[in-house]
Formats: sequence, structure tokens, C-alpha cells
Amino acid sequence: MTVDVHAVVEGPEDAPVVLLSNSLGTTLEMWDPQVPALAERFRVVRYDTRGHGRSPSPEGDSTVDDLVDDVVALLDRLHVARAHVVGLSIGGMTGLRLAAREPERVGRLAVLCTSAHPGNPDAWTERAATARSQGTASLADAVVGRWFTPGWAAEHPDVVARMRQGIVECDDEGYASCCAAVGALDLRDQLGSITAPTLVVSGADDPALPPEHQEAIAAGITGAALLTLSPAAHIASVEQAEHVTAALLAHLGGTR
Repeated sequence: MTVDVHAVVEGPEDAPVVLLSNSLGTTLEMWDPQVPALAERFRVVRYDTRGHGRSPSPEGDSTVDDLVDDVVALLDRLHVARAHVVGLSIGGMTGLRLAAREPERVGRLAVLCTSAHPGNPDAWTERAATARSQGTASLADAVVGRWFTPGWAAEHPDVVARMRQGIVECDDEGYASCCAAVGALDLRDQLGSITAPTLVVSGADDPALPPEHQEAIAAGITGAALLTLSPAAHIASVEQAEHVTAALLAHLGGTR
């Protein structure tokens, strides 16, 4: 069943639309570093993935198609026929499936620190079970520990603490539901059908979804560009905010 996700829209009403999709355990606020620059040239639509932030949680496990259905319903609600799509981690997985399934809805695509096949389904099942039985707070330290390189985390304890709190506040059932979507995901045979000009961004130090995952995506999509950032772990849009913003502006503006 489709979830009516919470969204925030910023930027000129007549500008091309850019949709930003957040990672597991975060909210639309994770894109705060990118929005000011993007909103000067684009109509920026940010939303909270189902079960995150101010978006309702579904009952039971979700699939990536459920996440795509939410996005399509959001675009329809906003009367947006076609948008550039940017997603990180589970947001990138949503973007890949959207571009493969609904190519007419996607202009340009940018996926960051994501995977077409995360693997380890048992680990994701276990994480979902822990979220349901012990709450997301029990996962927060381990999860946020994968998000940033140790040096950057030591220099930005306030950012780390804020994002850790976001995991704690994430709805337990909503988080678990999205874990199921990640664990079951396999888009490897769909990459070749993606026609949207694609930028793939990799964090060189990402322990959650290491660079080989992004390399496989870039190899599978005809003409895709691969940008590897170092130092950067999983939430590269925060740790390497200026570089990510510049790369998105260039890609979405039609240059490499």
C-alpha cells in the first residue's frame, strides 16, 4: 500500500524539479548542505522515506517497488511529470528502480553510496528484528559509526550526535520495514535498461556499501559516470558536502 510521504518543496516554481531521497535512518534534513545551492537553479523536492521523519510507517515489510510507488504518488500529487532524481543508500536504490521501471519520470539520475545488490539478506533480517524488539536506539552507535570516517567524526561531534539522534527517533517498525526492502533487493539485471544520464558517487572509505557496489552500478549503466570521494564513508553528502553539491550541480545541469 502506498504511503503518503511528507515532503518539503523549495526553489523557483518554474524551474526543473530535483527529487532528493534520504538514506536509511535519516530524514530529508540530511540534504541540508545541498539545498541552498540546488534551490537557486532547481525546484527541490525533499521527502522522508516511509517510516522515517514525518512520513507514516507501513505495516509489515516493504519492497523497493513500494518505495517507488510512494515516489510516483508524491510526484503525481505535486503535478510533476518528470524530475531529476538524487538518492543516497536506500534512496539510491529507490532511484535506480524508479529509473528502470518508470523511465519517463526520470530526467537525470544521481545515486550515492548505494548498491544494486547489497547482499547479506540474513543480516538485514536480523537488523529488522532488532529494531522491532529492542528499538532503533539499540542500533544507533553501530549504524552512525559506519556513516563517517573516524577523523571527520572526531572533528564534527555535533553533527554525529544530531544524526545519531535521528536514528534513535526513527520509527522502529518503519526502519525494520525498510531493512526488508534493502535485504531483498537485486537490481543487477535492470541496470542495463536505465537510460537516464547517471552519476554514481562512491565513498572510498564506506564500510556499509564499499566502492565495489558503486563500481558495479556504473559498469552496468551505459554511459554512467563514477566519482569516488576520499576521505568519505557512507553519508558522503554530509562529509564531503561541497564536493557532492558541486558534482550534483554539474551533472544535473548537463555537464560532466
